[in-house]
Amino acid sequence: MGQQTISDRATVGRGAAAAVFEARGITKVYGMGEVEVHALRGVDLELREGELLVLLGPSGSGKSTLLNILGGLDVPTAGRVLYRGRDLTAAHEKQLTQYRRHHVGFVFQFYNLIPSLTARENVSLVTEISLDPMTPEDALGLVDLEDRMDHFPAQLSGGEQQRVAIARAIAKRPDVLLCDEPTGALDISTGILVLQAIEKVSRELGTTVAVITHNAAISEMADRVISLGDGRIVSETANAHRRPVDELVW
Repeated sequence: MGQQTISDRATVGRGAAAAVFEARGITKVYGMGEVEVHALRGVDLELREGELLVLLGPSGSGKSTLLNILGGLDVPTAGRVLYRGRDLTAAHEKQLTQYRRHHVGFVFQFYNLIPSLTARENVSLVTEISLDPMTPEDALGLVDLEDRMDHFPAQLSGGEQQRVAIARAIAKRPDVLLCDEPTGALDISTGILVLQAIEKVSRELGTTVAVITHNAAISEMADRVISLGDGRIVSETANAHRRPVDELVW
């Protein structure tokens, strides 16, 4: 990639169902003392424009490792990852930092909010360093927290804190939203509210979304479902229709 920056999405043509990510032969091996742990074993994957993809599988199947590589938080041992035609695996650290800052929103199982800041202030941390951000108020409104903006995390429920984390992730208008077990720490009713917020982001902003889960019921809200096991893709299915989140049962 030389000194080029990771391509701005405005400079890359958006064809119908164009590939946002193309991963080919992704392998990840971790050294644990004298033992090698193979987290990914030759994964090929595409993530398409405007798609809501669910990555399904048990703990240890490689889901989080794959998501971290797509998001520029980790690099593969072998293989290539292209983001809109740009090779992330050839990028240096400064380029990856810019890529993460401007193109990817992350939502994790734990909310990582700053306790001494209000919901509005937590979101503004991102908007202050973004190129074309929403206002914190608009981002929080999108996840239905208009009346909780000036509350501190300790004054919010777990589901509300996770929705603040989603607002923070989308406030910079990312091209891609990557969610790692976003309902893993929540009960069913609260998890539904969080998934509805993710669904709304996908629908109203057209954001490309990938959601990691071990919960098979969540796969029904997706356009496409990829199941992983032992570091490999074991199946891939397309849903003819996304099931509304309020109809999911688990």
